[in-house]
Amino acid sequence: MKATRLDIPDVVLFEPRVFGDERGFFFESFNHKRFEEAIGYSVEFVQDNHSRSAKGVLRGLHYQMPPYAQGKLVRVVSGEVFDVAVDIRKSSPTFGKWVGAHLSEENKHQLWVPEGFAHGFIVLSESADFLYKTTNYYSPESERSIVWNDETLSIDWPFEGEKKVSAKDKKASTFHKADFFD
Repeated sequence: MKATRLDIPDVVLFEPRVFGDERGFFFESFNHKRFEEAIGYSVEFVQDNHSRSAKGVLRGLHYQMPPYAQGKLVRVVSGEVFDVAVDIRKSSPTFGKWVGAHLSEENKHQLWVPEGFAHGFIVLSESADFLYKTTNYYSPESERSIVWNDETLSIDWPFEGEKKVSAKDKKASTFHKADFFD
């Protein structure tokens, strides 16, 4: 498995080694030891989530505040998305910056989004099945959102059509009014 630190070095893109032939393919989708070696610290995953979304659905930008902050290892098993991580750690040199990656069933890439980041994605294919492992349990009281089209962040979402956003995400905070990590 190849691990690449993105422009925000704490966000890591994982590219598995895929073995395929006319019968299909095989790859190791997760190896705890190799994962921790790549990110440089110990992580325990406690919850797996699965969502299916139609083309143009934009989910995010979501995060949870301490003590229920979550790191997420995300991947797509059907379809394609553009996935985004926004640094919301005030003490970070990349505070307020974002990185994005295309995740798809074809490339089988995964993205590590650590605690202290807001996360979101938009579906580029007809539909997408999105899986994510989390380092903490879902806590409605700790949940926060930043609006997907915040002018300060200026995320370049690669989708020209109408974006389908939940009522809850439409009411999300602007970046300047958001709760941040220290």
